[in-house]
Amino acid sequence: MLFDMDGTLVDSEKVWSVGLTELAAHYGGELSEPARKAMVGTNMTDSMRILHTDLGLPTGRAETDASVVWLEDRVKFLFRDGLVWRPGAQELLADLRAAGVPLALVTATHRHLVDVALLTIGAANFDAVVAGDEVDLTKPHPMPYLTAASLVGADPASCVAVEDSPNGLKSARAAGCAVLAVPCEVELDPQGVTLVDSLLDVDVDYLRKLVP
Repeated sequence: MLFDMDGTLVDSEKVWSVGLTELAAHYGGELSEPARKAMVGTNMTDSMRILHTDLGLPTGRAETDASVVWLEDRVKFLFRDGLVWRPGAQELLADLRAAGVPLALVTATHRHLVDVALLTIGAANFDAVVAGDEVDLTKPHPMPYLTAASLVGADPASCVAVEDSPNGLKSARAAGCAVLAVPCEVELDPQGVTLVDSLLDVDVDYLRKLVP
């Protein structure tokens, strides 16, 4: 089992929204809703390029890198206050661990923030973690999921990836995984995936039936 983090296991997309709103205000602007939605599931570089474009700011690497530092410092502080689990996520992880299913966390978030989030999620829940700054190519490229499958010693085709973003779905599908889509902040295309309203709707047996 391969799990995305933000918006899938924990409701951290709302935390990111707080940070992004504050960053936009720091620059004297207001982030538009379409721009915020376009950021869901993207890496930090692309997200900051979207923000800068939306606010009419320079989009050079030095400018966007400065925004990455500002945002990650703020979000790390917010993560330390603890994160809210998505419905059914904590229970499903516990059931999968009890069943002996190998688990990996696959996220576009950088490792230093993931380590703070794991204080809530539990590092012991995962046999492997692939953070956004630990692979050369991030979602929607398949590399994050291919890397995670390799780390847990599994064929991607035998893995179920759980995702909440369009980029995440593309990444997992391109890697050859069966994909369980659980919407959070944005609507998801049901094409080629199994779409459910919530992780409350699935259990270990349900997930096992998604792979050959």
